[in-house]
Formats: sequence, C-alpha cells, structure tokens
Amino acid sequence: QFEGYRQVRDVAPNSKVETFAALRLEVDCWRWDGVPFLLRTGKCMAVTATEVLVKLKQPPLRRFPNQNNYFRLRLGPDLSINLGAQIKRPGAEMVSMPVELSAVQLDLSAELMPYERLLTDAMRGDTLLFVRQDAVEAAWAIVDPILGSDTTPLYFYPRGTWGPPEADRLAADIGGWHNPKPSAQGGTSHFMWRYDEHEDTLKAGG
Repeated sequence: QFEGYRQVRDVAPNSKVETFAALRLEVDCWRWDGVPFLLRTGKCMAVTATEVLVKLKQPPLRRFPNQNNYFRLRLGPDLSINLGAQIKRPGAEMVSMPVELSAVQLDLSAELMPYERLLTDAMRGDTLLFVRQDAVEAAWAIVDPILGSDTTPLYFYPRGTWGPPEADRLAADIGGWHNPKPSAQGGTSHFMWRYDEHEDTLKAGG
C-alpha cells in the first residue's frame, strides 16, 4: 500500500486494501518448465506504463556473459515493439554493447481512454478485448485464496517508487525487475537505429 493512502478521502484509517501486487507464476507443463512469469502492478508507481519484457535464454557458448537478448513490447501509454541484443563494441577487445531495434513506435495519446474504449466496445457488442469466462474463472482461482487469507502481510512503499522492497526477492535470481522508462511521445519510427550517448547505446528513433 502506498504511503498516504489511508489519508485519502473516504478511506478508512486502518484500511488494508492493497494498492500494489507482485507475483511470480509458473506454467505446469514441459514446454514452460523453469520459465518464471513475473507480474507487477500498482498505484502511484514511478512510471505509468504497460510493458512486457521477454528475456531469451543464453546459449551454452556465451560470447558476452550475463547479458540476455530480449523482446520488449510497450502496450501503453505509447506503443512500441523492440528487439534488444548485445553486439561487439568496435575495437580490438571482445566487449559488448547493448542495442535496441524498434520496429514500431506510435503515439497513442489520441486514442480513447481505457474505460471509454471498454464501454464503447460493450455497447457495440465487440468482444475482441474482453476476456472469456473460463479465463476469468482461472484467474480468480489463482488470486482468490490469496485475497481471502491473512498469510500475505501488507507492505508499504513511498509514492513514485517501484513498490515495496520486499517484492525484489521475487526477481532476485533473474537479475531483478525490469523497470519501464517514461513514455517517449511523438512520432512514428520503423526499423531505425538511434545512438543514446547518455546510455552509450544504439536505439531506434524517429
């Protein structure tokens, strides 16, 4: 729960309502064996964004240790599809540098607000963005036992942070959480490289 939530109007002074959740899940099948799924959401976080990061496993022969290639999908408030990789830095030494290729980068500021889109689609009978009943029931089967018990304590975190530090242990063995960056509004780009001197990386840009 973010600090100050209990001082919000009409909130009980001893409220135990969660404003943050972090989960580590696994799929019980051979195809996804050993692949963790980490989910994190909350209010008053450092950045407002919906982003998916897919880290790829490193091959047995590692040219650049401890560096994973990845796919990064930004779903809001802007839209981008990105591929991150390690390449050899120019020079004689075998040293890597990160690059990121952006295939699509769109400003969605002119789009409908989430509830505007939801209610409009509901009135039109468009179910494309709605979850099926069996998927809803499966999701509640996971979270309902947690919400209905006192086994998970309530942790507090300051506004403008990435949540309580207790959540860090969920991702400690895979290098920590991925923290999305603020939205880069403006323009559309397709398969272009951009060099960021502040981060010493090449990135896509318009």
